[in-house]
Amino acid sequence: MAILKVQPALHRFNSFKEFAATFEIGELDCIFTNEFIYEPFMKDADLKSDFIFQEKFGTGEPSDEMINAIMAKVKEKEYKRIIAVGGGTIIDISKLLALRYVSDCKDFFEKTVPIVKDKKLVILPTTCGTGSEVTNISIAEIKSKRTKMGLAVDELYPEDAVLIPEMIRTLPFPVFCTSSVDALIHAIESFVAPRSNPYTELFSTRAIKLILRGYKAIVEKGPDHRHELAEDFLVASNYAGIAFGNTGVGAVHAMSYPLGGVYHVPHGEANYQLFVEVFKAYQHKNPQGSIKRLNELLGRVLGVPADEGVYDVLDQLLSQLIPLKQLREYGMQEQEIEAFADSVMAAQQRLLANNYVELSRDEIRDIYKARF
Repeated sequence: MAILKVQPALHRFNSFKEFAATFEIGELDCIFTNEFIYEPFMKDADLKSDFIFQEKFGTGEPSDEMINAIMAKVKEKEYKRIIAVGGGTIIDISKLLALRYVSDCKDFFEKTVPIVKDKKLVILPTTCGTGSEVTNISIAEIKSKRTKMGLAVDELYPEDAVLIPEMIRTLPFPVFCTSSVDALIHAIESFVAPRSNPYTELFSTRAIKLILRGYKAIVEKGPDHRHELAEDFLVASNYAGIAFGNTGVGAVHAMSYPLGGVYHVPHGEANYQLFVEVFKAYQHKNPQGSIKRLNELLGRVLGVPADEGVYDVLDQLLSQLIPLKQLREYGMQEQEIEAFADSVMAAQQRLLANNYVELSRDEIRDIYKARF
């Protein structure tokens, strides 16, 4: 049984210009990014490559409609490389841009067409959350299904991942918080996943420590202190990506997808709204498994006893950075609780298979009820 795969090649640079020179970016490269990233970091590099800006095709997180339009644009020229520079939306879409063209990306997610990679892919993350630069996973909202779907195949691995700490120092504080909490949840879900092993735990444990210690320092010293911790958070996100890329994530992500798909809640924030309640359900069902070791780890980092109360303390820390809302505050209606539970059971079995313990449809419904 395979227990660890680390792909792609990992690079670190001090600036985008240093990266561009080393990778010899040229005319057959397509740089997929956002204008607000291009202006401060790439404009002065005077590159001959083509640039495609995601916001020209829509806003928010990836949807099938947005992806289809961007794939059609990329198809106009025979590029050799896709260079993705951005956050989760840019990265998830870029993985599909490196594949052989289809007119509807839903065919990829439903696996009704052959998945063939015909361009090299280089990813530069500009947030500290997804860890997607080292995973073979792409997530998109499929509008006709009113939920998100994931595709996980080896053709989605980039050839190169590039870390440039400078590029996350400009993140607004709310974006920093919602992206980094996503990395924390990646690491914690990975730690208790059935496929977790001593190798993946090396990465998930280190990510948890870096992020929580960073959060404690930011609460103590103020939001601007995050700039001094940029490299720690970027590396922690990468560690978490390696961990969950090998183990998968579970119910927290599975349950967040309807919330993101219907009410367009940012991915990390949607995960956070369900995180603690899911882990309390896990704790109730089996307190003696790997969750016990997780509680001990969290207790050591947070300086509290390693019992189920550790999740209340963790919740208090996180709420000082990201307010915890009730689901109704996003517009969710009480009658949607049953529909959301049904949607998770129908569309997210790939993720539910990674749960620490099995959760029934009614237990998933009850978690939504508790957070409503």
